[in-house]
Amino acid sequence: MKAVIPVAGIGSRLRPHTHTQPKSLVPVAGNTILGHIIDRLRAAGIEEFVFIIGYLGEKIENYVRRQYPELKSTFVVQEPREGIGHALWLARETFRHEKDGVLIMLGDTIVDVDLPQLLQLPGSVLAVKEVKTPSMFGLVEIGAKGKVTKVVEKPRIPKSNYALVGLYKIDDPAWLASALERIVEQDQRTHHEFQLTDALMLMINDGAQMTTASVDNWFDCGRKDTLLEANARLLNRPEFLERQYSEFPDTIIIPPVSIGKDCQISHSIIGPNVAIGDRTIVKNTILSNSIIGSYSELGQAVMHDCIVGSDASFRGLNHSLNIGDNTEIDYS
Repeated sequence: MKAVIPVAGIGSRLRPHTHTQPKSLVPVAGNTILGHIIDRLRAAGIEEFVFIIGYLGEKIENYVRRQYPELKSTFVVQEPREGIGHALWLARETFRHEKDGVLIMLGDTIVDVDLPQLLQLPGSVLAVKEVKTPSMFGLVEIGAKGKVTKVVEKPRIPKSNYALVGLYKIDDPAWLASALERIVEQDQRTHHEFQLTDALMLMINDGAQMTTASVDNWFDCGRKDTLLEANARLLNRPEFLERQYSEFPDTIIIPPVSIGKDCQISHSIIGPNVAIGDRTIVKNTILSNSIIGSYSELGQAVMHDCIVGSDASFRGLNHSLNIGDNTEIDYS
């Protein structure tokens, strides 16, 4: 099966990090968002990929060709960017004639699901998860025998709390390509963009059978809080929990952490839930629940719930104090 990954978005909710790199290349748990996605799809047996690129797309193409040279990769440029439906419409000829179906996975989403099992399910399958704020998401309404009766993008009055998580297995790619052509030709937009949900709804109205599969965890990595949450969950695996770091003098490592190559860390407390990129220097710092890029430098700081990009430098406050009785000092 071929995988199609839209990664054209600007990632405005992750600024300033996305001023200089695409959202899908933001680091998380010792890899990039896109790297985690590719690794999981490859583990499920997928080796042919279509990447729909746009904003800083040359960086994504360079990353894929450098890190995954063995992949069968095709790159489609989305310009202008008018929604996921528009992105897939531009790429439709790359998957229209696929006999084994197509797997669509959004490039800013990390999903915990048994992919090989999902790929074995019959027919078209939409991955979903129950949410508390359904009006913020594309939703699925489910009828008798688990069949999807409706998909709708961010409705004002939700009639379901099953959110689409950005993972779709479509067993008839030609039908999807035709539906995408219809919404574009008819200028059918929702929230000012061409939506994949509208194309799926056309298919359902024409008789397409779709079911759902629930996922264990789902992280929309387009925001700081969910990116840090994804980092913590991905680090909570044996390879990070059990790894020992003995090369850092006078430093306490509290698992799980991921530390890149050639880092210099001294007189610090690192962890839990910390991912540090390559060749980063950390001195006299307490660091927890954070993501630190490569080639950065931190010193004299107490940091938590932080995202620091690459080639960045931060030095905290260093005081010599003579404090008398009945004194209160608050640096917050």
